[in-house]
Amino acid sequence: MRKLSLLVSVAVVLSMILTACAAPTGTTAPTAAEPAATEAAAEAAAPAGPFEPMAVSAPDCEYGGIFKTIESVDEKTVKFTLCVPDPAFPSKAAFSSFAINDADYLAATGGGGELVENPMGTGPYRMVEWRRGDQIIMEKNPDYWGDPAIAQNLIFRWSPESAQRLVELQAGTVDGIDNPGPDDFETISSDANLQLAQRNGTNIFYLGMNNKFPPFDNEQVRQAFAMGIDRKRIVDNFYPPGSSVATQFMPPAIFGYSEGQDWYEYNPEEAKKLLTEAGVYDADGRFKTTITYRDVVRGYLPNPGVVAQDIQAQLADIGVDAEIVVMESGSFLDAADRGEIDGIHMLGWGADYPDATNFLDFHFGEGSSDQFGAGFPDIWEQLKEGATKAKAEDRQPFYDTANELIKQHVPMIPVAHGGNGAAFLADVEGAYASDIGAEQFAIMNPGGRDTIVWMQNGEPPGLYCADESDGEALRACEQMLESLLAYEPGTGKVVPSLATEWNANDDLTEWTFTLRDGVKFHNGATLDANDVVQSYVVQWDAANPLHVGRDGSFTYFPGLFGQFLNAPPAE
Repeated sequence: MRKLSLLVSVAVVLSMILTACAAPTGTTAPTAAEPAATEAAAEAAAPAGPFEPMAVSAPDCEYGGIFKTIESVDEKTVKFTLCVPDPAFPSKAAFSSFAINDADYLAATGGGGELVENPMGTGPYRMVEWRRGDQIIMEKNPDYWGDPAIAQNLIFRWSPESAQRLVELQAGTVDGIDNPGPDDFETISSDANLQLAQRNGTNIFYLGMNNKFPPFDNEQVRQAFAMGIDRKRIVDNFYPPGSSVATQFMPPAIFGYSEGQDWYEYNPEEAKKLLTEAGVYDADGRFKTTITYRDVVRGYLPNPGVVAQDIQAQLADIGVDAEIVVMESGSFLDAADRGEIDGIHMLGWGADYPDATNFLDFHFGEGSSDQFGAGFPDIWEQLKEGATKAKAEDRQPFYDTANELIKQHVPMIPVAHGGNGAAFLADVEGAYASDIGAEQFAIMNPGGRDTIVWMQNGEPPGLYCADESDGEALRACEQMLESLLAYEPGTGKVVPSLATEWNANDDLTEWTFTLRDGVKFHNGATLDANDVVQSYVVQWDAANPLHVGRDGSFTYFPGLFGQFLNAPPAE
């Protein structure tokens, strides 16, 4: 998961396929031509009737989420009424998964299908073509409300091999690459033709365990595994400069980190003792399990294959024979989110915004992902309290307790905060690496060339990012779609975007946003408050006919806002 890479501005749906032909793969964009709107885009762009405000409300707040009402007050004003205070609401409203879509286009696509393939946003770039398995081609939005993109064209390519990404950068066939290999930092820094941009380690690599599957339903067993992994050995051997051994799930640079808290000490003998007491060993004194991962590089995990092998070797030392299982990236994320992976799984998370709610609520809060199995009500309670206090000093004690409870229950083993970065050709002006993986390529000048080519680790599973959690998808969405607010490049500060201003009542339960005038979607439709309401409601309300997406998980929404409205009964 990004952002589970860090990380942010999100998905929804455009469809404009240029009729011009494309230049050779990788370095040149197609000749510009008048976009031919698809049927859904044409329908969405049809003239609208008089504005009629809309509102969706929960009958009460007993359903488990934090939204009470989402409404358009008038054409340019949106109001969110919450069941509880939420001091982090502006940071959430800036996140990619809550990008604003044209309401008519949402309806025309049925909430899926073309919506997943062709984003129709308001951003500085618009879709030209997605060549599955090869590249995504975008072009400058000529009607953008803000500063226009510098480069006329933007191309996303991908390769899981850091060596290949570096070779392409050195050859000049791409302008920038994500996540150079740990051994490549020095090579890039010493090459006058290249520039290295490093990120802070605002991420976490962890080993997850699902308590639905025996013997991981036994807390003592999970604690034993926590003692049986030498985290320092992994960081020392396989991570680049700037990395650190994790003492908890929270990175030190993010609010909610607990000063002075430490993890279990590496103690293989005690681990074997606990596993023996739990009765997991067979007659030969062994226990069989699996280590499941996706073979893609992330800032939190630069060498997934060799790390998996090292964990396998470490587990063998405590009598655990672990088979390594490699899954396709999208299938792996979907299976983890649905709680279908037995044994140990290797995953990580990068900051989407700098607050504990992004890390702890998303993974351990009530209504969050099922990847760890049944949740822990004592953790839920602490996170609920921490999320509703207005002042940081009032919130921190609840996160301190939550972090201690996570250590006690061991739904996962925190391993590393990975130092990582990006690299660019030396003549790319304005190049930077976002701590949340949300680089804005519109502000970069690729040495005066008309196309900027970016090579990342993997292909997005889909581009309706309301229903995606992988950073590779979120980054692509962020070039074409925008949320009510945004994160300032380089600082992560929340700044205006589609909303020019926002305010809250004293207890932080009512948030009102004023929309920017004259913003148009890529299909020519004009942004209004109903677009905002609909973009949120199709995620919030599980009974909405447009609550479809790519696989229907909408993982971020319940992770950050609690339960879906009209959620089906738990099985």
